[in-house]
Amino acid sequence: MAEKRNGREEVSVSQAAYMEALQQKINNYSSLLYRIAFLQLKNNQDAEDVVQETFYRLVKNRKEFETPEHEKAWLIKVTLNGCRKVWRSAWYRHTDIVPAGELPEGGLPAGRQGETDGAMEAGILEKERNREIMEAVLKLPRRYREVIHLFYFQQMSVKEIGAATGRKESTITSQLTRGRELLKKNLKEEYRYE
Repeated sequence: MAEKRNGREEVSVSQAAYMEALQQKINNYSSLLYRIAFLQLKNNQDAEDVVQETFYRLVKNRKEFETPEHEKAWLIKVTLNGCRKVWRSAWYRHTDIVPAGELPEGGLPAGRQGETDGAMEAGILEKERNREIMEAVLKLPRRYREVIHLFYFQQMSVKEIGAATGRKESTITSQLTRGRELLKKNLKEEYRYE
């Protein structure tokens, strides 16, 4: 009888450790995955659904990872695949781009936000500039938007992006170059008419 009891206690401790590790993963990656999904889908609810599905798949598969980088790449890949699944749905093809006021607060990298202790005006101008850049990125075609976001906003290397998306490094480099050119062109046009 004591053996069964110890077995249950071991399972209980094991489950508690697993749940704690899972909560840590959710805390570490949910913001990153949400920003990636939102940038791809341009819709808060769809982005939240994709992130939830990503963590569901993590729990369902009880996947073990060799390194934290491998874990991050897997989660990003599952998130991007979830976004692609949403894109293919008939409903999604008939939705509009999200209004600028609904952009996620965490959509920009930490070092790019306005200074809170600096001049108020400079902070406001910086935030407005960041919002305009984010809107310009959102207007890029998906393949460029995806790599631009991962490279600049998530600071992933070309190699890491290739692993996360399943594309060759040369393809990622080409998409980054073309994406930068489009972004530059779009921003130039926007400021030319003001």
